[in-house]
Amino acid sequence: MFEVRDKPEMVERALLVRLAFNKKEEDEDISLLEELDELVKTLGIGVVEQNLAYSRSMHRKYLCGTGKAAEIVEFAHAHECDCIVFDNELAPSQQREWEELAQICVIDREEVILDIFAQRAQTKEATLQVELARMQYALPRMARMWGHLDREGGGGTSGGGGGSSRGMGEMQIEVDRRLARKRIDKLKKDLEAVRTQRATRRKEREKTDTAHAAIVGYTNAGKSTLLNQLAGSDIMAKDMLFATLDTTTRSILLPDGQTLLLTDTVGFIRNLPHRLVEAFKATLEEAVLADFLIHVLDANSPEAIKFFETTMHVLGELGAADKPMITVLNKVDLVEDEAIIADLTERFPNVVLASATTGQGVDDILKACTDVLSNRVKRNTYRIPQSEGQLTNLLHAEAKVLSTDYEGNDVLINAIVPAMIAGRLEKYLEE
Repeated sequence: MFEVRDKPEMVERALLVRLAFNKKEEDEDISLLEELDELVKTLGIGVVEQNLAYSRSMHRKYLCGTGKAAEIVEFAHAHECDCIVFDNELAPSQQREWEELAQICVIDREEVILDIFAQRAQTKEATLQVELARMQYALPRMARMWGHLDREGGGGTSGGGGGSSRGMGEMQIEVDRRLARKRIDKLKKDLEAVRTQRATRRKEREKTDTAHAAIVGYTNAGKSTLLNQLAGSDIMAKDMLFATLDTTTRSILLPDGQTLLLTDTVGFIRNLPHRLVEAFKATLEEAVLADFLIHVLDANSPEAIKFFETTMHVLGELGAADKPMITVLNKVDLVEDEAIIADLTERFPNVVLASATTGQGVDDILKACTDVLSNRVKRNTYRIPQSEGQLTNLLHAEAKVLSTDYEGNDVLINAIVPAMIAGRLEKYLEE
């Protein structure tokens, strides 16, 4: 992996900065800065202070004016910060200008998220996706790495032609960029191979005609904890942003007897870097391919509705916003003001109230899943002559047989039957 710049061995004291340009959006700006605080602390970095700095207009060099930039740097030095973290997206040239001015490490929100993803990725696919995103982020920033070689070597001229020779730094940048592009191409090919394997596994799964739901929602809403409750599993579920990046699928049994595959997906976040939306489309496509979605909201968050809108926006980009959806208000056990629950249930009329930690509402969620899939299966009793053994075999192979009895030469079978075979058995229905 090519390093973007010389970072300190361990960043310990960070100043968080959000440059804002409209005081009417102050609440949103504060919220995003607090979210950055959580992201940075997730990396184990200490936060010295959050600085919401206003600028009348957006400037090309530092985003803000030179006076405001000097104030920010002076504050960072006075508090012995070894890094400035911007919530704003910095262009490569702006990042270089800030580092030149501050003489300490300067990163932006995108790099913070990339670093978190790099720490958390577990499966081969997620690891490849993160590395690809990091390489694409690093490529335009490579000039910072080798500029010192040109300064040390001086301008110089070639012996014969009198023209300027290319500096060592410039030549090294070209070599690194070429290697980086080759690595990016290789990562894309490897990802395509992994996705092909996933598509093959998905086709096998689809042959069973098993229903599939994806659990989606803002990061830290409690999706993994909910999957653990519903499936009785032990997926990593911690109170932190992006606790898990890799999709996990579990099989559960619904009250009507049919099987449902439940997939936990990576959490959404505001201002998710576009390259990460692209890089994680293969992971998030579980939401696109699912029969329906379970959208988990943190009822205890004052920004639950904004988080809902953020998730819906990204689902829209993926083409999954119009799917049938069960909305779950999670963490209701932590909400002390009943008026908050009343407001949210008014905003989401068919919402299910739940606590993934205590198990409250789990039965209601399972019933809601059953209702969504009610047209996929029928629970029927069939009277089938014993001579029609192929139909009995069909039921055992394709349906969920609940009971079998015998009357004379007939077999009475009570079963949960998929709609795809119900028609073939209609004439054997027992009233």
